[in-house]
Amino acid sequence: MADVAARRDGVPVLHVDRLILAVAARQHGVIVWEQLTDLGLGRGGIEHRVKRGFLRALQRRVHLCGRQEPDLLARTLAAVLVCGERAVGSHAAAAAMWGIRPAPTGPVDVTILAGRARHAGIRAHTTGSLALGDIRTLHGIPVTSPARTLLDIAADLPSRDVAAAMEQAQIKRLVTKRDVEATLDRAPRRPGGPVVRSLIAEPAFTRSEAERLLVKLLRAAKLPRPAFNATAERFEVDAVWRIERVVLEFDSHAFHATRAAFERDRRRDAVLTRAGYLVLRTTWTELTTEPHALIARIAEALVLARER
Repeated sequence: MADVAARRDGVPVLHVDRLILAVAARQHGVIVWEQLTDLGLGRGGIEHRVKRGFLRALQRRVHLCGRQEPDLLARTLAAVLVCGERAVGSHAAAAAMWGIRPAPTGPVDVTILAGRARHAGIRAHTTGSLALGDIRTLHGIPVTSPARTLLDIAADLPSRDVAAAMEQAQIKRLVTKRDVEATLDRAPRRPGGPVVRSLIAEPAFTRSEAERLLVKLLRAAKLPRPAFNATAERFEVDAVWRIERVVLEFDSHAFHATRAAFERDRRRDAVLTRAGYLVLRTTWTELTTEPHALIARIAEALVLARER
């Protein structure tokens, strides 16, 4: 077919490439084979546009329009489309789309309701069921809900990274504790369940309890003891190594905090950083379940501070 999409009274209406661009623009630059044929293109016309670089194959019968590199949205949409109607973006891809984790650089995660799928650049997860409450549409792409996404990534990440993602989800008002509990009830055997349960059940702790545990850990690691409940740049901080100018703050979990407290803490961190302090934060979960990771962070900070 000629590169004319339609005619009205024998007069060309619109060049087909402009129609392709218009369709792809609504889909993050992505267009599928069926849409191309609906615009009047045959196999030859599609392959011609691939050869000249106007279309680029992302997946089987799924193309990217234009010469730009595909972003996360384009790659996720392409992955969902090629995996079929029962597929949704999930895990690291969904977490990045919700803004609670950095964008992944590897394969795109997709969860499929039953069946299997093997495609280059896609990590497929098969599940027997996915409740409607666990699915959302974000930027026109079906993805797992924020709470389900947290449950999924909890199987692959250290608990402190899951805690950080959960905090971001709460700060962005994407989830409530009730949302997370409901998701756990719907999928009680998911591998990430124990980590998520421990985070939402994290007890409120006193600074004195945290101090005692930290002192014990520092003594065992032969690291210097900080000053507790001390002042740095007019702020009272939980712990400070004055010579090295390193501050450690004990955070309650996100579900025990408020947005105002979060913003206030970050403003204080910014002031301390400008004054030359290195600010570390820890949680009761890290203190009790990953103490070696915390001590390693503190030791590294003290060494870097001395070198500085």
